[in-house]
Amino acid sequence: MQPILTLTVNPALDVSTATERVFSGHKLRCGASRLDPGGGGVNVSRVVQRLGGRTLAVYTAGGPTGEAYRRLIEAERIPTLAVPIQGSTREDFTVDETTTGKQFRFVLQGPELSEPEWRLCLALVADSLPVGGYVVASGSLPPGVPDDFYARVARLARRHDARCIVDASGPALAEALAEGVFLVKPSRRELGLHFGTTLESGESQVEAAAGLVADGSAEHVALTLGGEGAILASKSGILRLAVPDVEVRSTVGAGDSFLAAFVLRLAQGRTLAEALRAAVAAGSATVTTAATELCHREDVERLEAGLAAGQPTEPREQPSAARGSRRGSVSSRPSLPE
Repeated sequence: MQPILTLTVNPALDVSTATERVFSGHKLRCGASRLDPGGGGVNVSRVVQRLGGRTLAVYTAGGPTGEAYRRLIEAERIPTLAVPIQGSTREDFTVDETTTGKQFRFVLQGPELSEPEWRLCLALVADSLPVGGYVVASGSLPPGVPDDFYARVARLARRHDARCIVDASGPALAEALAEGVFLVKPSRRELGLHFGTTLESGESQVEAAAGLVADGSAEHVALTLGGEGAILASKSGILRLAVPDVEVRSTVGAGDSFLAAFVLRLAQGRTLAEALRAAVAAGSATVTTAATELCHREDVERLEAGLAAGQPTEPREQPSAARGSRRGSVSSRPSLPE
């Protein structure tokens, strides 16, 4: 297996609970709470480990919540490098409304990082980058971190002959694409915002994803479409896969799980089609768990086998419009990010 490094500059201590009804003006009595170490790259590392792989997770930590976060990661025995920061690690808060099944997610901004702090993150990545392996830069950028931070990671990866995978949105995604990366994993909404459109039709989704490949922004684009499944664009064509029929309990962490299984299968030498099946299986397995829990290996492998048997993925040629472009399901709720 080729080595995998993940980077999380804005991790979050995920707090989740449930209450009968969410409304204003009164105290909301909640049930038992759950704590998890969240954030894009760290979640990728957690899922990779659950699926039998190994990673090195680089993340920032500060204040009392940072100390609690560090203990939670250590309990999962994930190899890590923690970058100390002056600010306190943020919290995210998820509340399930038991009477309606609705989920409310409160995502906090995160502490401001000084220039020495974010530069230390880059230095640790540079010192730890696996030659010929993968670096997964995932999650939002906190205040103080420049928009081209992930583009800088991509440059570091190129110098070490490593493949850079970015899961971001907004200016951070745009800067990474301008630099050029191995893979990006946007949701339909994130990719639509990048192009200034909604990507409602299947044709527009394929053209947008394939266009990023055609102009050299990314070698691969894994586009998640909620209940409609996922599309993978690469130079060899387009792969599509529908999601399996599962009961959706919580979508928290589904995108991170998707990405974790995808990169793990590639690191294990599997094909793109096999990696996509594993990714859809992991994302779908995660939504069957409660609150901020992530997928379990036995569920992922069961869904993965079912997808391989019943829903084969076949490549097809990119549409002519996409080849020439240049840059300037099954459940009532989405089972992958959209």
